[in-house]
Amino acid sequence: MNNKPNPKLSGLSIFFPAYNDAGTIPSMVLTAQMAARAVTDDYEIIVVNDGSQDHTPDVLAELERQMPCLRVIHHLQNRGYGAALRTGFASAAKDWIFYTDGDAQYNPLEMPTLVEALREGVDVVNGYKISRNDPLIRIILGNIYNTGVKILFGLRLKDIDCDYRLMRRAIFDNITLESNTGSICVEMVKKIQDAGYTFAEAPVSHYHRQYGHSQFFNWRRLLRTARHLLVLWWKLVVKKS
Repeated sequence: MNNKPNPKLSGLSIFFPAYNDAGTIPSMVLTAQMAARAVTDDYEIIVVNDGSQDHTPDVLAELERQMPCLRVIHHLQNRGYGAALRTGFASAAKDWIFYTDGDAQYNPLEMPTLVEALREGVDVVNGYKISRNDPLIRIILGNIYNTGVKILFGLRLKDIDCDYRLMRRAIFDNITLESNTGSICVEMVKKIQDAGYTFAEAPVSHYHRQYGHSQFFNWRRLLRTARHLLVLWWKLVVKKS
């Protein structure tokens, strides 16, 4: 196998799911463009506005007027994190897809680190947090979540809860995602793993959230996610065994 890294991508779609991220999405889009230019000459940037109720639509409209590479897709109502990801994957037109969240807890400028981790035969490069910059309760819950889903679903990645991924677009011709909640990441990694695709991993920085509020760490959403995870576990583990 050739172990030399691939310095350039044939084409790259970068997308961000965004919900009430008016304070961070401009910097995410601009730094994404800088990162894209470092790894390919053929790129697009997509933002999926998932029914934001702040100034996110206005900010994105202004950015779209100034940046020909940017395409904005609007959900008229908030459909959930999973639905925003599914829209992004379905809308991507290039050979490779990179996505991260629009809340600036990850830096798009580190995306070339994922490209450097590519080797022949690798289909997905999954980031893992060097350290988690969140309040203590979120760190504890995040560690419990990450460990629990790895055991329940037999997942072999270090960090399931790191939404910083580079993937071949062709993967989504062969797997179908259904989740509308944050549990989509478990569904996605499980289905990609079970389909026989090859993963690599790369360390990335995680930053304290400076704007807005997390949509995942509230008890109602946690309970709903737990229920969805149980349904996924039944479908993807129990019924397949």
